[in-house]
Amino acid sequence: MALYSSGVEYGIHCLLYLADEKGDGREASVRTLAELQGVPPELLAKVFTRLAKAGLVAATEGVRGGFRLARPADEITVLDIVRAIDGDKQIFECRDVRERCALFEAGCPAPDWAAVGPCSIHAVMLQAQQRMEEALAQQTVLDLVRRVARKTPPEYGEQVLRWMNERHDGKADVGPL
Repeated sequence: MALYSSGVEYGIHCLLYLADEKGDGREASVRTLAELQGVPPELLAKVFTRLAKAGLVAATEGVRGGFRLARPADEITVLDIVRAIDGDKQIFECRDVRERCALFEAGCPAPDWAAVGPCSIHAVMLQAQQRMEEALAQQTVLDLVRRVARKTPPEYGEQVLRWMNERHDGKADVGPL
């Protein structure tokens, strides 16, 4: 079971296409980004609605308008994207199992030693979530763009840019979504 929705993955991938290694922005339509990645355009449109509402992307004007980053790529963290798309999710929900032990008297509250203070398991899970969120907050869109650029051959980036430009210029696009 995944902690975050597929929309988070789609959103992060899309935002990487909206910046280059220098942090300069680009614009693209949801339809173009969906086609490029083989993602359902309707789902991606919902993702971009959430990203826009969170102030991470902004709509561009015009007949062939699309979206661009609303802030510099080095100021948008992976955690910003996760929260924009999936909200502020908790990775663990404590069900107070410690208070329902069969050894405790039925119908009576659990003894103080079992119920008072934070649940040790819940505390560990909260710490894990905090560390994960700290790690996501340390990685920006620009960091990821540069990481991908180091991994892929330069021709790939050029091909992607050319492919997106062809659609933006109207050669293969059927309009913004």
